[in-house]
Amino acid sequence: MSKVTYQWLISENELSDSFVTSVIGRQLPETFATLLWQRDIRDEEALENFLHPSLEKLHDPFLFYDMDRAIERVQQAIIENQKILIYGDYDADGITSTTILKEALDFLGADVEFYLPNRFADGYGPNQRVYSEKINEGVQLIITVDNGVSGHEAIDYANSVGVDVIVTDHHELPEQLPNAYAIIHPRHPKGHYPFKELAGVGVAFKFVCALLDELVVESLDLVAIGTIADMVSLTDENRILVAFGLQAIRQTERMGLQELIRVSQVVPEELDDKSVGFSLAPRLNALGRLSDATIAVELLTTFDEQKAKTLAQEIDQKNTERKQIVADVFAEASQKINVDNQIHVIVGENWHEGVLGIVAGRIMQQTGKPTIVLTKLVNGVAKGSGRSIESFDLFQTLLPLKELFLSFGGHHSAVGLSIEQNQIDTLQQSLNDYVLTRGIHFTGLPLRIDGTLKIEEATVPFIKSLQTLAPFGMDNRYPKFLFSEIKATDNRLIGAEKNHLKGQLSDGSASLPYIAFQFGSYLTDFSSDNLSIVGELTLNSWNNHVTPQLMVDDYLIKGSQVFDFRSKRQSLPPLNVRESIFISFTEKKIGDKKFQAETIHVRNEEDIAQLKQKSYKEVIYLDCPSDVKLVKKVAQQFKNAHHYLVFEATDDAYLDGLGTREQYKKMYQVIKQQQTLDIRYKLDELANYLQIPKKLLIFMIQVFFDLKFVTINDGILGYVEDVVPTQLEASTIYQQRKQRIDSEMFLQLSDIADLKDWFFS
Repeated sequence: MSKVTYQWLISENELSDSFVTSVIGRQLPETFATLLWQRDIRDEEALENFLHPSLEKLHDPFLFYDMDRAIERVQQAIIENQKILIYGDYDADGITSTTILKEALDFLGADVEFYLPNRFADGYGPNQRVYSEKINEGVQLIITVDNGVSGHEAIDYANSVGVDVIVTDHHELPEQLPNAYAIIHPRHPKGHYPFKELAGVGVAFKFVCALLDELVVESLDLVAIGTIADMVSLTDENRILVAFGLQAIRQTERMGLQELIRVSQVVPEELDDKSVGFSLAPRLNALGRLSDATIAVELLTTFDEQKAKTLAQEIDQKNTERKQIVADVFAEASQKINVDNQIHVIVGENWHEGVLGIVAGRIMQQTGKPTIVLTKLVNGVAKGSGRSIESFDLFQTLLPLKELFLSFGGHHSAVGLSIEQNQIDTLQQSLNDYVLTRGIHFTGLPLRIDGTLKIEEATVPFIKSLQTLAPFGMDNRYPKFLFSEIKATDNRLIGAEKNHLKGQLSDGSASLPYIAFQFGSYLTDFSSDNLSIVGELTLNSWNNHVTPQLMVDDYLIKGSQVFDFRSKRQSLPPLNVRESIFISFTEKKIGDKKFQAETIHVRNEEDIAQLKQKSYKEVIYLDCPSDVKLVKKVAQQFKNAHHYLVFEATDDAYLDGLGTREQYKKMYQVIKQQQTLDIRYKLDELANYLQIPKKLLIFMIQVFFDLKFVTINDGILGYVEDVVPTQLEASTIYQQRKQRIDSEMFLQLSDIADLKDWFFS
């Protein structure tokens, strides 16, 4: 079998009849019962809450531990006109958190300023130098948003000079919490807040709601952006906040957000979770990755239309710059991948620190292995980020190695670290040993499949109804469906570089258009029988005509496959040289140098014995053997491989044939008349005189010699008197050529369907 990258996970659940009845009773397709059940929506109350999010279901912000204490301290600061500093973060979550709190404090008349740390100058989280500078400027209260629970040193410093720090955060809690005035965190060890998965902006929003003693609906647009950007679980409160936040974005009155939507080329009425996740959030994140994120808060709070346009264009340009840097670093890093490493530690020179996490994530997606990408700094230190697959906790794996690091932090799937360059090899070896000694196997990234559909079920109304499950995100992914035992037809390459596929999927009774991005090199596979494909159903609009379409994620071909490349060897598809082998039956053919794969010569059954210890997924048959049975015996050694049939003829035996009796008679008469012929020099002249192709003439002479009709000494052909009359078929050479002709005709001229049947019979 063959598939691309992922480990398919197909959920098998036994649904309760009452739940199925409830789903159908709400005029939803029965398929939705499985989709909802897999999302832990399994009773009437959960179903109602999921399908109809309500702001009334948001939890009381005063359920947070320390909320009362924190609010009282802020109110005191406002009353006493104390200068307040909001200390944020440089990503989209931190930007939106900072903006929401700043607007609330401005509304209350507080003396407030904000600071977003610079990734390169300040690092992540509370920075003692910055705290000191701001305190010297008169700051008397610091409120962190989207950071702070690991800021022990900076917070201790603030305490030492009489400045209180209120921490609002959602990141992993350390074993020991900092000595802050108050810590607002959904997972506070002494707290009992009902929902633990709020983003930093969600925590800041609840803080603002408590501060203003009302539900601050005008901030929901920013809450949605920060929550989606931070990829937290879109369940419970987050689902409510994002659902209403997306509505708020579509009709936002923020000039800056309107301009950001415009430069992102998003249609406001069509804006959804994907628009935020793939268009708006990356632009906000690009600032912190490359420089200073401060202008993002200015964009989101400005009332100046011209300033909003200018800032939005500047942010868009930064995002364009970021994408190019990512592409360049990814290209270089990809060349450094060592497939033998269990966890990739990839090191480069002068790579931009701000994009290393993105690059690590892409390589992790490409290889299915956890990946750390580092860049060497001038001081002998390397700094970078790591990303991990769902089933492997990279943070806990690295924690015992923390003595190797100069700095280290993160969580299950993302880490940041710095390390002395002379310790990198030790890190790589330690990670390899960790994986190997524990018998861990990375079998590909998980691809969770929500259900199996027939092509006829993929209708426009069904696809539209999937929006009932929106907004989509972590723990509520857009559904992925499996279509089994189908065929792909009208397959064609598209895109400027011809690296995408487009065509139709068919099961014999219905068809479904598909598009497969970055699948161009798998064009041959898509011509296979018994194809299974997983993807997301979308709608394609063209000239006001809406049709279903499948966006392909992965495919599977069951069993061995045969592909026809006879007469078109030069168009062989890209091959995995580590898993490919060329088979030649004559030694005259070798595999193309461009593929750099091994070539094995198979002349008899003894040669086939050497194949028993081999394991290949792609077998390319370069030429034709004299005995077709050799082909079949080779195929039996690679029962699960893809078989590429080239079958070039080495001497065109089936085209020239065996020679007619008239041709043999005419040649015999010339030999008898001449008695001797110097075939070293007269062969071309003889072939021209007899009007017989030169290759065929050589074969006919060999037959005569085999039957002792002629002699050949030092290139001189001699006539033999009184030969015993013998049938041409008695010649071994004649029989061998006849067998080769039969082989070439069968292998080169048979219909591909018949050849496939013969291969697997």
